Amino acid sequence: MNRFLTHLLPIVAYHQIASGFLQVLERVEEGHSHLLRVLTYHRVDEPNARPWLYPRIMVTPQVFDEQMRFLASNYQVLAMPEVLDLLERGDALPPRAVLVTFDDAYCDFAEHAWPILQHYCLPATLFVPTAFPDQRENAFWWDRLYQAIAFTPRRDQLDTPIGMLSLASEEARSQAFSQLRNHVKSLSHEMGINLVDQICSEMDAPPPQSAVLGWDALRQLAGEGVTLGAHTQTHPLLNRITAPQMQSEVAGSMNDLRREIGEALPIFAYPSGECNAEVESILEQEGFKLAFGTSSGLNEWRRLDCLRLRRINVGWRTPLPLLRMRMLTWANYLN
Repeated sequence: MNRFLTHLLPIVAYHQIASGFLQVLERVEEGHSHLLRVLTYHRVDEPNARPWLYPRIMVTPQVFDEQMRFLASNYQVLAMPEVLDLLERGDALPPRAVLVTFDDAYCDFAEHAWPILQHYCLPATLFVPTAFPDQRENAFWWDRLYQAIAFTPRRDQLDTPIGMLSLASEEARSQAFSQLRNHVKSLSHEMGINLVDQICSEMDAPPPQSAVLGWDALRQLAGEGVTLGAHTQTHPLLNRITAPQMQSEVAGSMNDLRREIGEALPIFAYPSGECNAEVESILEQEGFKLAFGTSSGLNEWRRLDCLRLRRINVGWRTPLPLLRMRMLTWANYLN
């Protein structure tokens, strides 16, 4: 169903009739307060500003501004501490409640996203993989892989564990990257990183360039009102590592935040949304109250699955009409 929506809704959303229909649906559910919507962003940047970074998790500043202007006029954007307080007191949500979250703490958050959010007086939460700030050699594996494949001068074939992959054209390299990215995510964390290292070496890729905010910048953002949350230390898929490694990544990320910025809220975002019962148990032991995945959908406030919260991922193929559709109550049942 999600694949169907991804292809159909952008077409429908831009149609004049659909625009009027959206307005009707939004007016109908103005007073509803039983759903918590959580938006997930990763990057907000100009398309050619950092071409070596994987582009499909990015929205442009213009699109982001349009989306935030719409939220400010039509929804109640809550700060993370407000949600925790409501949950602790057992109170109802305000109507049309939304959280705005960012994963990975890319540096363009401070450059583009936060100024736009400040302009509309909107709060946001930034989930930080705490081994990356101020470590230039620590770049995300998907960005390293993308740079190695997309910018290689090679036009032959690449021999990989999933077969020979063509590098002959831009489209072929894009397909090769997608196939390799999916394969890496199916491996244990160690095996996946080793494979990325191997491919980058074979492709003679340049040294990694970290694009994550440093601790000074993060402290400044926290001082200006951005909520910082734990996102592990090294960003492994938590269901692809051992239990002791899970414990270290979860507890270590919270300890890093406390050391660098002071007290941190008991909130967590799973890298790539991957978790299992063992990970949830560790989060409970460490005192986390809310944990956010990547499963698409809205959250029933009175039946909140606090350690498996759904989010709406916003990327390069999420224009405002599609985002508006995905935030409606009826979209929850489609998801």
